[in-house]
Amino acid sequence: MIKAITGTKDILPADISKWHYLEKIVSGVFSHFNYKEIRTPVFEETSLFARGIGEATDIVSKEMYTFLDRSGTSVTLKPEMTAGVVRAFIEHSLDKKQSVNKLYYISPMFRQERPQAGRFRQFHQFGAEALGSNDPMLDAEMIIMAYDIFKKLELKNLIVKINSLGIPESREKYKLILRNYLEKYFDKLTPESKKRFDTNILRIFDSKEEADQKIMENAPLLIEHLDSESLEHFEKVKQSLLDAQIPFEVDPKLVRGLDYYSHTTFEVVSGSVGAQSSLCGGGRYNMLVKELGGGDVPGVGFAAGMERILLACENENSLNIPDDKIDLYIVAIEKNLGSNAFSLSVNLRREGLIVECDYLSRSVKAQMREANKFNARFVLMIGGDEFQKGEYVLKNMSNGEQITLSLNDLGQILSKIKVS
Repeated sequence: MIKAITGTKDILPADISKWHYLEKIVSGVFSHFNYKEIRTPVFEETSLFARGIGEATDIVSKEMYTFLDRSGTSVTLKPEMTAGVVRAFIEHSLDKKQSVNKLYYISPMFRQERPQAGRFRQFHQFGAEALGSNDPMLDAEMIIMAYDIFKKLELKNLIVKINSLGIPESREKYKLILRNYLEKYFDKLTPESKKRFDTNILRIFDSKEEADQKIMENAPLLIEHLDSESLEHFEKVKQSLLDAQIPFEVDPKLVRGLDYYSHTTFEVVSGSVGAQSSLCGGGRYNMLVKELGGGDVPGVGFAAGMERILLACENENSLNIPDDKIDLYIVAIEKNLGSNAFSLSVNLRREGLIVECDYLSRSVKAQMREANKFNARFVLMIGGDEFQKGEYVLKNMSNGEQITLSLNDLGQILSKIKVS
């Protein structure tokens, strides 16, 4: 038997209603904030992610699915969406068409990492990007949209964490201060953190190793070394969140793993998904468009992991999705009437009903079992004495009531079902 590759997962019909429900809420919230959907290719040139995400990040150095195509070009299955959205923004000159572009997406992503609860090698994210403005209210808008989505899903165990990475100049000065502090403890750092010391020193705050965490407890914090411009931006973000009644906490050690962030960074975490508690994360990236060959255009965005969100919903039992139902199951009492049942089902489907009929020439009893399995609201029986008189029998499955209808009057069937 050929099975799905480790780290991938089939989404079966029994679960797809949860995905549709989540996608509907996501697209609804984004639409209310006037964000428009964008879809980019599943793979891009590898250099896009190397330049956009950063060579030293775990994503680029360890996790990407990269291969050569037949022309010898190195291509990569997209591990995240922001770089692709920015590439499309530049390529299609979207800034010439609109001063501020507000975009959202729902898409699969690919990272070759160790699978665990809520984390897969092919996974799905939704997210948003706003390009063209440095206004801190847009930073807050990202957090508000994410929070509103989670509240509409009735998730309760949420914590919004925010921080500021400041402008690049103040961050570079801070890195020197942090480096001076860590040099005294360098021999005690884990091998991974020793590597980050030279490549991405802020990521040492992300270490889950106890030895690293103990060292970082007393480390100087970036927020204590921000310039006045960065502090003013951050204060406006916080005030906008307070005005929108979004509860949050400032986490000075929240740094995020991608090189392109500046100013605001944030996460929404949940206690309902185990160790991988982050449901979404994002921030401002004012340098990314220029880094990828575009103009000096500021941007801000976030991405959310859909598998983790659904896991949180499952653990909190917060999804109130009605059971799948069909409107009508057509039962052919005599086997030779199967074609009649099929023709009628086609006509009723074209009139907007969800209709099923039998394709296995089963007994009436078996067809009724199937109708119950599909949660059919009504059953229409074709055959017997009624058929000889030019009539159907329509049964309401919720109360057992039966009525007789004319064989030639589709309108009667439609009106009885649609008003119920």
